[in-house]
Amino acid sequence: MTPRRIAPRTIDASSAEEARKAPHPSAGPEAGSGIAGRETASENTGSATGSPAYGETLTRQAAGQPKGARTRAHIMSTACTLLDSVTPQDLTVSRICAAAGIAHGTFYIHFADKTVLLAELLDGFVAHVQVAMRRAGRAGPTDPVRAATAAYAALFAHNRGLMRCLIHHLDGFPDARAAFHDLNRAWVETVVVATRRRLARAGRADAIADAELYRRAYALGGMVDQYFASLYLSGDPGLEAVSRDPDAVIETLSLIWDRGMKP
Repeated sequence: MTPRRIAPRTIDASSAEEARKAPHPSAGPEAGSGIAGRETASENTGSATGSPAYGETLTRQAAGQPKGARTRAHIMSTACTLLDSVTPQDLTVSRICAAAGIAHGTFYIHFADKTVLLAELLDGFVAHVQVAMRRAGRAGPTDPVRAATAAYAALFAHNRGLMRCLIHHLDGFPDARAAFHDLNRAWVETVVVATRRRLARAGRADAIADAELYRRAYALGGMVDQYFASLYLSGDPGLEAVSRDPDAVIETLSLIWDRGMKP
C-alpha cells in the first residue's frame, strides 16, 4: 500500500519533492507491489539475515539512499521502538516526532496520518516475518518446524510492540489482518507438508486425514502465539521463571509440535 503524502504549507517545495521521489526504505530495485513485492524486496536486501528487529532492518535498508528515504525509515523505526512501550492508541504523531527529533511538518511529508504509518508498518512487518521464517526453514531442512519456531521466537522477542499489534489490535488494519492470516496459513501449510513427508517416509502416508493435520497445526500455532504473548507481552512471572533458557524453550515447543503432529 502506498500512502498518500501531504505536504503542509510550512514545508518548502524542494523538501516535499525530495520526499515524493524517495523510494520506500524496504523497496529493492525489482520490488513489486503488495506483500509479494515486499517479500521479494526483503529477500533481495537481506532483511532476515541481520537483526530480527524490524526497525533496525528498515534503517539498514535505507542507508545510502536519499535523505527523504532515510528520514522516512527513521520515522518508521522510531514508531517501532515506541510501540514496545505504548499502545497503538497512545502512539501519537507528537510522540513520534519528539522521539524522532523531527518537526510535525516533516512527518506529514511522508505519512498522511498515524493510521497510515501504522498500516504500512504492520503490512511490512508481516512480510518481514514471513521472509525470516521461510529462510529459517530452508536453513534447517532436517527440522524446518524447529528452525522456523526458533526464528519466530527471535522475531517476537525483538518486535514486541509490533507483535502486540498483530495479535491484539488488528481490527483497524484490515490489510495487515489479512496479511497476518496469510502468514498463519503459510506456516500451517509448511507444518502439514513436513508432516506428510515424514509420514510417507515411515510408510504411513494415510495415517492422519488432511483436515485433522490442519486442525492440529492451527491449534499448535495458536499455542505458540499464546506462549510467546504471555512470555514477552504480559510478562507472566511463572512462565518467565521457567523460560530463561531460550534453547530449552525452543526444544519444548518443538517437542510439542512433533508429538502433536504424530498419529
